[in-house]
Amino acid sequence: MAATDNEEWDVVISAKRKRLGFDFKELRQYKDLVKLMIRREFVSVYKQTIFGPLWFVLQPLMSTFLYMFVFGNIAQMGTDGIPQPLFYFSGTMLWTFFATTLQKCSDTFVNNSGLFGKVYFPRFTMPITYMVNAFFTLCIQFAVMMIFYVYYFLNGFHFTPTWWIVATPLYIFQLALLGMGFGIMISALTTKYRDLRNLVSFGLSLLMYATPVVYPISSVPIKWKLLFQLNPVTPIIEMFRFSFFGSGNYDIKMWIYSLVVSVVVFLIGLMTFNHNEQTFIDVV
Repeated sequence: MAATDNEEWDVVISAKRKRLGFDFKELRQYKDLVKLMIRREFVSVYKQTIFGPLWFVLQPLMSTFLYMFVFGNIAQMGTDGIPQPLFYFSGTMLWTFFATTLQKCSDTFVNNSGLFGKVYFPRFTMPITYMVNAFFTLCIQFAVMMIFYVYYFLNGFHFTPTWWIVATPLYIFQLALLGMGFGIMISALTTKYRDLRNLVSFGLSLLMYATPVVYPISSVPIKWKLLFQLNPVTPIIEMFRFSFFGSGNYDIKMWIYSLVVSVVVFLIGLMTFNHNEQTFIDVV
């Protein structure tokens, strides 16, 4: 039957014209798919494991105990008066959220090329899936941190949290933007340069030690301090600790700088992602 001029379609798929386009309406239409992808990602990570979701807690706990032994006892590094378990666990928790989001998002095109080549759905669904799963993990780990927090409080350790604690959702949002921004930017490049996948893992390992995860920024020599603070993750972790414990580095200018960098990185990543999704299937 020939199509008529008055024929209307329920769904029209067309090439994106705007590199900075972000179609929230289309993502809402695929909300059930997003939920399915989140469940699939969650199950695939812990399928056929003995401890299953307990790894959400076991991994940061084991890292915390290792850091306490190496950096706290052997290296005798200070923690700005914060109890060692809380200091190391909070840093590990935030860093893991950022690093997991970045690493997972950086493999978006390569790991899903077969799926993307068979059926259409918003490609940005996958980065959102990875970020949401990392956020679930962060929520569980945050609950564990609060157990430590209450334990020390009941045992006479007096914390002095500041009113900046209300900005906690913004800290998490910053880390999500930063991780997704760098991740989707790299994902566009890995379709042509597969070596970047190895560099991402290696680079994150090095970057962790340029971030105050296992040491406070106050322990960094003055001549290197600004360089460490230019790392956009540094002000977020420092502000988080200051907000909850009342100790650490409080530098509102560096935090605003980090916020601006997070937004800019995400927008650049989104532009790169939108541009690459139109042609990546021919390269992969």
